[in-house]
Amino acid sequence: MSGAGKSTVCRVFAENGFHVIDCDLCAREVVQPGRPALDELRDRLEASLILPDGNLDRRKTSELIFHDEEKRALFNQIIYPYITYNISEKIKRADGFILLDAPTLFEARLELLCDRIVSVTADSENCVKRIMLRDDIPEELARARLASQHDAGFYRSRSTICIENNGTPGELREAAEMAVKKLKGN
Repeated sequence: MSGAGKSTVCRVFAENGFHVIDCDLCAREVVQPGRPALDELRDRLEASLILPDGNLDRRKTSELIFHDEEKRALFNQIIYPYITYNISEKIKRADGFILLDAPTLFEARLELLCDRIVSVTADSENCVKRIMLRDDIPEELARARLASQHDAGFYRSRSTICIENNGTPGELREAAEMAVKKLKGN
């Protein structure tokens, strides 16, 4: 759920010894110039998503997939297998407790790689404000981005632990610390 505070929670987990795998970074890695995922996006989705320098035009891609459900589904169908493989390889190399920082955990079926699921949710108005500030985008685009995702109830119903972030940053940090202790059995 964009704008819920996932990044803050991930920092707390990392500070407490968890190996955090950034799935957004994994997604960026698989669409580097010359990688098969980028070639497939160009060939099956839209050639104009590729910049003259060979990189993916992230802003154009974002606008395309957040406003067109069919193109978003095709984008996901293309990219998720590459991302899943990349993440699986990172999990094999990691030791100890692992946390996937995965904005699209369920859409990519990454929950199949997890023993437990921690979600971070917030009221939609809080999320919209945070997305606008974080990404420097207009309210309309922030609302469209949030509308393209599942609501908080979806995440609550599928999580071992659900952290609600409608309070202060300190309260979020405290809730994340409690989640760490619960997962570590302390």
